[in-house]
Amino acid sequence: MMKKWRWFLGLALVGLLAACGVSNSQAPTPVTSPVPTSNGITLTVSAAADLNDVFPAIGKLWEQETGNKVTFNLGSTGQLAQQIERGAPVDLFAAANKKFIEALDKEGLIFSETKALYGVGRLTLWQRDGSTLELKDIKDLTKPAVKRVAIANPNHAPYGVAAREALQAAGLWDEIQPKLILGENIKQTQQYAETGNVEVAIAALSLSVEKPGKWTLIPATLHKPLEQMLAVPKSAPHPEVAKQFAAFINGEKGRPLMRKYGFVLPGEKAVL
Repeated sequence: MMKKWRWFLGLALVGLLAACGVSNSQAPTPVTSPVPTSNGITLTVSAAADLNDVFPAIGKLWEQETGNKVTFNLGSTGQLAQQIERGAPVDLFAAANKKFIEALDKEGLIFSETKALYGVGRLTLWQRDGSTLELKDIKDLTKPAVKRVAIANPNHAPYGVAAREALQAAGLWDEIQPKLILGENIKQTQQYAETGNVEVAIAALSLSVEKPGKWTLIPATLHKPLEQMLAVPKSAPHPEVAKQFAAFINGEKGRPLMRKYGFVLPGEKAVL
């Protein structure tokens, strides 16, 4: 049972991120209340790491249209949810799996009426540029040349859960486990492949489509849908403006960018 409790005294808190900035740390940054600016308010958005590329792009459009600002605290959905349980002043929470939003709702920690699906994520087999491996199917991970495979930690990262489900569905989980390297979140997981620490990462399509690298889409039939949901926490300093930004993400300006970065939008069907 999740419980509310205050931040412990003595936690080291970081200062406000730059407007539309992105935290690149392995774990989510502790959240502090944003400082009001003369040009409007600043929203704090805690978002799953697969949104690392698309949400800043949407935030930039939001700033241009409203004069308000938005900062992003990106990380593992499970760890971000824990921050909200502890009362972090988060204006909007965008999770990589709806079950985290639903669990917070059961605890009375979010405004129920703000729950909304904003996309369905997809998995890829991702390699950095220059890799000579030919991976056309998830079963190719058993090749001797593939010595290390990175996935997000399934203990708290929805993309890690989906990766495990896909490997299990393909009958590879037991065989692949000795090769596995666990990333704290899906962004760090891909970084292991980018730096050559692993030959391949089971990554997010949203982090694959707009950067150099080789990738193959993993069939959506191999894992449960990564239905991603957002909501406004009751700890939000600016709940009304947060609702407006949530609508912007799911509106005529946000949806095309979500689609561009590989998300299946609410009401649309996935292509295998």
